[in-house]
Amino acid sequence: MQADYSKPDWNRIAHLFKLGIISSLLALIGGDMVLGWGTVDTSLTGMTQYFSRYGAVSDARIFWAATLGMVGIAIETMCYFGVYRVIAAKSETYAHAYRAGLIGMMIFGPFCHVMCCATIYHHNAVSRINPDVAIDEALKFAKFFLVPVSAIFFVFFLIMNIVQIVAFAKEKTPYPKWCMVFTMLIGIIDIVIMRMIGNYAWANALSTGWLSVGSLITFSGLLLNISKAKGDK
Repeated sequence: MQADYSKPDWNRIAHLFKLGIISSLLALIGGDMVLGWGTVDTSLTGMTQYFSRYGAVSDARIFWAATLGMVGIAIETMCYFGVYRVIAAKSETYAHAYRAGLIGMMIFGPFCHVMCCATIYHHNAVSRINPDVAIDEALKFAKFFLVPVSAIFFVFFLIMNIVQIVAFAKEKTPYPKWCMVFTMLIGIIDIVIMRMIGNYAWANALSTGWLSVGSLITFSGLLLNISKAKGDK
């Protein structure tokens, strides 16, 4: 029997958004910031400069970043079914397309994060043995393992976010049209601001977690405006 989403269960949706806020914080702090906390050696260039921010990251930090980030991202993504319910209330077509992107995100999002952590681990492990080949080995590892899963993840990421923006913009949800700003893509603002702030460990850590920042803003914004979606005076 197919579920009827034409009358949204706002209590369940609000619960998903609240859980989404908590899981976004877990992914941001426990996953991204633990991994990305470090400064770049500006005397270096290219990929050597990029990887320099991770040189002091211990194996234990990489393990916890991978584990906590994986858990946080998995729960965070499942909480987007609250958005799915909101879209399904007015459009089955958009809801089905959104769900397709969401399922792909659930499968490849946590995996992509773990592979990012694995690439950093591989670079640091090789650096301890032979620093001269660390960058080449890390890039080779990323080419074989990180890039394929990232490419697949990106496809589902675009499907999910574009469908969400279009559905909100076309008023295919009970929310006001302007709530289309609340998607994961809003996290790009985090990267811009942190780059403007400069080469500080905390700024680099926050920019690493731009996707989780985007989710945090999305869940918070939709939760705060749930009364408008319900039509409460």
